[in-house]
Amino acid sequence: MTAYHRNLAHPAKIIMQAKRKYMVATDVGGTCTDTIIFAAGEPVHLGKTLSTPPDFSLGVLNSISSAAESMNMPIADLLAQTSLFMHGSTVVDNTILTREGARTGLITTRGFEDTVLMTRGAYGRWGGLTEDRIKHPVKTERPAPLVAPDCIVGVPERVDYKGAVLQDLDEAAAAEAIRFLISEKRIEALAISFLWSFYNAANERKMKALIEHLAPGVYCTLSSEIAPTPGEYERSSTTVINAYAGGITSTYLLNLQSLLTESGYRGPVMVMQGYGGLLPADEAANRSIGMLECGPAAGAIGSRVLGQLLAQPNVIATDMGGTTFKVSVIQNGEIEYAREPMVDRFHYIQPKIEVVSIGSGGGSIVWLESGTNTPRVGPRSAGAKPGPVCYGLGGTEPTLTDVFMLIGYMDPNIFLGGSMRLDAAAARKVFSEKIAKPLQMDVEQAAFGIYRVATAQISDLIHEITVERGLDPRDFVLHAFGGSCGIVAGMFGAELRVERMVIPYTASVNCAFGLVSADIVHEYSQNTLLPVPSPPHAINEIYQPMIERALHQLKSEGFEGPKVKLEWSIDLRYSRQVHEVTTPVRSATPLDEAGFNQLVADFESQYEKKYGKGSAFREAGIEMTMFRLTARGLIERPRLEPLPLAGSDCSHAKIGRRPIFVEAKKGMSEADIYDFGKLVPGNVVAGPAVIHTPITTIVLQANQRGSMDGYRNVLVDFEV
Repeated sequence: MTAYHRNLAHPAKIIMQAKRKYMVATDVGGTCTDTIIFAAGEPVHLGKTLSTPPDFSLGVLNSISSAAESMNMPIADLLAQTSLFMHGSTVVDNTILTREGARTGLITTRGFEDTVLMTRGAYGRWGGLTEDRIKHPVKTERPAPLVAPDCIVGVPERVDYKGAVLQDLDEAAAAEAIRFLISEKRIEALAISFLWSFYNAANERKMKALIEHLAPGVYCTLSSEIAPTPGEYERSSTTVINAYAGGITSTYLLNLQSLLTESGYRGPVMVMQGYGGLLPADEAANRSIGMLECGPAAGAIGSRVLGQLLAQPNVIATDMGGTTFKVSVIQNGEIEYAREPMVDRFHYIQPKIEVVSIGSGGGSIVWLESGTNTPRVGPRSAGAKPGPVCYGLGGTEPTLTDVFMLIGYMDPNIFLGGSMRLDAAAARKVFSEKIAKPLQMDVEQAAFGIYRVATAQISDLIHEITVERGLDPRDFVLHAFGGSCGIVAGMFGAELRVERMVIPYTASVNCAFGLVSADIVHEYSQNTLLPVPSPPHAINEIYQPMIERALHQLKSEGFEGPKVKLEWSIDLRYSRQVHEVTTPVRSATPLDEAGFNQLVADFESQYEKKYGKGSAFREAGIEMTMFRLTARGLIERPRLEPLPLAGSDCSHAKIGRRPIFVEAKKGMSEADIYDFGKLVPGNVVAGPAVIHTPITTIVLQANQRGSMDGYRNVLVDFEV
């Protein structure tokens, strides 16, 4: 048992209490930490502060304090009245990307020690690389492994493809492997991945028992627990990633829980997962890999909820923070899931909302390519520290935020509600020396060019996830959230010719909004190969043990009856193919003959959507390979009620005029400046204009019109 589990009891049942009315959600990003607070009958309260690496938990408290200040309430009083705290963090992503995880060892079946090093053959050399780097495959290399080759040990054991034990674990050899890795290699975490263990985990469980006896303080992950699915490399890679980041994740969550408790909070901590659901912190601590890209997943959940509220089933959800620009697609109210998730070029097996990203955020460094002087934006970022030059925190390289300052989009006196004064002169000086002069351009013209480069990169990425997949952006509404997205959305939204743009009231904290919109979600799966057709009762028998486990788990967390939702899905493929299509069961369950026939028809329909009309070929034979259960505990949350609409006149919110970059004018042009806090629902702002909020900025280009709806979102329409 880890220190985390010794000190943190299982979360209490999640029941809203009269004296504890608030729901608090905090999302930690690379640059900023965002908080949103919900309560019945009260307005939504927001908080935003800079993140605090390396101890991000301090930034969580700072962000909550920021929101509490807007309520004129001490943080202790707020947390004492909070029933549920929800959290998303980049702690696992950062651990992998910075290579600061535990020194990890891998014990595997003897003869298969090189599986994680070989990755997926030649594909492992360029998987996850940018298109520019793939153009030169001879120059590519596999990523440096998270587990050193001399920390991989094979032991005698064998299970066959049907789950039969051909050779019991050689416990003497296993004990020697443990002693070697602990004593000589000084490893701090162990990953165990044996062949076919997802069909029979007996040997892996024996290995774990030995580790607990011989090295009780070592963090241990079994592949049969973390990734009980086929795919030898992917399963081993998943297990290594979880072991590598597990200890740091457990410590982080323990520290966060302690800080919250010291500050007055007495409820459970729920942690966001990359598939869009929440888990109790004690379970999340053992499944650190589930936290990968949990922030972007929360953003997609937030956009879907907002789309439902605004009757917008087709949404392109875009998020631009300090480090990256991310995009996901919601079609007919359904979120797309990643087919082959990767982190830092390592494949892993976990359900994850598909979010495509590039290193282009507000903190992305602007630089010139050596030899050609071609302007580039990202992927390196200045982050929260030292941050952009204009922050005055020691940054010495120009960033996109500095460019926004130079082209008039940011006011140095009112950044983050006036809590932080920006240094425009320093930004201009550094940009001039490092970008404008080498390009032999004046500062403004160079800044215009960099702004266009950034928006072109974004447009290309959105084309990749829409047009290249047969989707027309004109059929979608674009949601622009994140601290920087409102500044650039007017440009790329117009280029994509989307139906409409929405900058949510929660734009700069939309991932936190997604956290407070999510439900408790547990994922279960069972690998069994069944042919099509098979009797429905055979499928129902596979699901019954998973359903019993799910209902027991949710009951322990306070969810029963109508507060529980179970969703079935099955992986199907044509015979002898290796790629499956996960197909939701849309009919009533348990399955009957009609429901089974509907499942097969839905599989073939989805198959043709993925691979082209006419590609389905039932005569080849169909088989089912994986049976999945998603169990949701539905959290009760306050309803959002729209405010009444006033007139369109917005003159009372105007706070001045200044020159800004207007694309239609190809340069700087005078524009009206508005205070978001003074706008009321029904007001209409005509572009070109800038709307300043305490936590973000909205730029309307010429021929764009922004109207505030009853939820205080800004809806942007394009004038013809």
